[in-house]
Order: sequence, then C-alpha cells, then structure tokens
Amino acid sequence: MISCGEPSGDIYAAELARHIRLQEPSAVITGFGGERLRAAGAELLGDFSGLSVTGLLEVVHILPRTLQIYRRLVAAAKADRPDVFVAIDFPDFNFRLAHALGRLGVPVVYYISPQLWAWRPGRMKTMRRLADRVLVIFPFEERIYRDADVPVEWVGHPLLDVMPPSRSKSEIATELGLNGGKPIVALLPGSRRNEVGAILPDLVGAGEEIRRRLRDVQFVLARAPHVSIDLLQPLDRLDPSALIVEGRADDVLAVADVALVASGTITVQAALHECPMVVVYRLSPLTYRLGRRFVRVDTFAMANLVAGKRVVPELIQDDFTPGRVASEALAILTDPERREAMKRELAEVRKRLGTPGASARAARAVLQVGRQPHPSG
Repeated sequence: MISCGEPSGDIYAAELARHIRLQEPSAVITGFGGERLRAAGAELLGDFSGLSVTGLLEVVHILPRTLQIYRRLVAAAKADRPDVFVAIDFPDFNFRLAHALGRLGVPVVYYISPQLWAWRPGRMKTMRRLADRVLVIFPFEERIYRDADVPVEWVGHPLLDVMPPSRSKSEIATELGLNGGKPIVALLPGSRRNEVGAILPDLVGAGEEIRRRLRDVQFVLARAPHVSIDLLQPLDRLDPSALIVEGRADDVLAVADVALVASGTITVQAALHECPMVVVYRLSPLTYRLGRRFVRVDTFAMANLVAGKRVVPELIQDDFTPGRVASEALAILTDPERREAMKRELAEVRKRLGTPGASARAARAVLQVGRQPHPSG
C-alpha cells in the first residue's frame, strides 16, 4: 500500500510502483494518490484531487473528505493486510495512517521523508516510533536521521530518474513558439489552488516591472496538473497572449533565462536544469505567524538547503513583493556574470543530489522490508 497526497508525491509514487513491479512482477499495489500512480498499475482507494492545500485554516475545509479516505485505507488494510506500507511525504495524513497500519502489524517505510529537521523537530520521535525504515532523498538528511536513531537510507533524488533527455534551448524554444534569442522568464506559481491564488498576482506584477525594463522579454507559465485555468486570469494583465504550457515544466525550465518559482519541489527541478531562479512563497498571515515559531532553518528553498548556503534569492511572506522579485530577476537577466555564477552553483547542487536510480533503490528497500517476517497484528 502506497499513500501520497500531492502532485510531486504522485511522480515519486508512480516511479516507485513501476520499479517495484519491475523487481517483483507479482506485486499488487493499492493506495492513495493521483493519476500517475494509477497509470503505474496501482489500484487507487482514494485520489488527492482537491486535497492538496497549504495553511492551517485551509486544511479545515478538506478534513471530512480526508477522514473518509483515511477510514477507507484502514478498512482495506484490515480486510487484506499489506506486506508493507509506503508513506510518501504528506505527514499530517500519513503519520496517522502509518500509526493505524503499524497497529495491524504492517511494516512502514517512509519515503520522501517530511522535513522534520526544518520545522516541528519533535516529530522525529514520532518517526522513530512509526517507521521501520526511512528513505531520504537529500544527502544531508541521512546523518540527521541516523543521529536521531531512526533506521535510514539515502537513495538519491528520484527526479533524476524522470529528467528528459537534454535538448538545445533553441530547439525547445522553437517547439514552444518562443524566440530563443530574446529573454525568456518562466513563471511557476505552484501546484495547489490556494498557492497559485496567493502567489501568481505578485509574479504578474513583477513581470510588468520586468517588461518596463526589457521590452522584448517573453513570459511562459508552466501550469501544474489540477490547476484550473480560471486561476491563471491574472496573467492577462501581463500579456493576454502569454504562453501557458501544461505538463512540460522541464521544457519550460530548460528554455528559461530565469524562473520565478514557488518554493517547493520545483526548486530542485530548476536546479537540475541549472536554471537561475528567484524563489518566492506566501502563506496566510495567521498560518505564517503560527508556523514561523516552529521553523528551525534560515532558508527555505531546497536548492539552498542542499548547497548549504544561499545560492538563489528567496523572498518569503512580507519580502515577497513585485518590486523585490523584479529587481532580483533583472539582476540575473542583465548581468551575464551573475547568471553564469548561479548556474555553476546549481550544477554543484545537482552533483550533490546523487546519481540516477533512486526509484530502483527505493523499490529494493521497500521489497526487502516487505519480505521480512513481521507480527500478525
């Protein structure tokens, strides 16, 4: 049984399921996820469409449906106990589900472990109690979990497994209908409805300021799955004919001279393309005030955390204004030396993420845990 609750997790879950079936063709996979996991051969007992939100207040609205899916998964596990349960990120849901399945005697593997080291570190004790093994994707995480006496294995980053073959900027630009000889700014405002609503308007405002300085600049927005077109209406203010591309974030990042991105997995994806970026994020004021007390890191972007220093600018909450974003983006667009220096730093980030094969290594670990004798519950 696999459980993931958002689009990035669905990518990892699908690759994991595919490699489990390659290594164990008789494997039967059920769980909670999205269309990618379903396409990889899993029988979904629930899908996360409409459940992926950020913020304490926003979560309240999805609780009834979340509880319904939780009960369905527990009932399925009682009726036909899985050999192993794989939780993928989504901690507020998966911690509770892992606890329930653990009580049934189901061993638990936590893959794409939540960033417990970054905020609410007290939950590390919960992880130690719940997980038979934790599979981490960032190299610095392994020592943190080992020091906390949590069984851990670093498998590398699964995005390396799904990177498309390298192609030239001019080829991709022509394919997308862009001019590769003129500046290209990518907008990636997130994959959750409330995220896009909070972030896109100010990215558009930044785009307007950039256009005042660079008249020939081109804008392309990478639309995440499940993001409805009505949320993208602010883009009309910037350019009614601005290009919107769905399902091709890699191509957008490969062709962009700078990307304006919501903090999250996409910052890793941008780093893999060595695409200079400005990272932004905004939560509701109440959520931010309540949550900030629990944060234990000074930087949020995964590219910066992996580098161990600030290699890309990040503008969070009150620092996220159209003027600040435009200023950072223009500094990258108009200063070739700064742009190349950032690309070199991002190349180092890519090296630190390990080698391809993370999904196969994770599948091996999951099957190993699943084959070990475990109590009947």
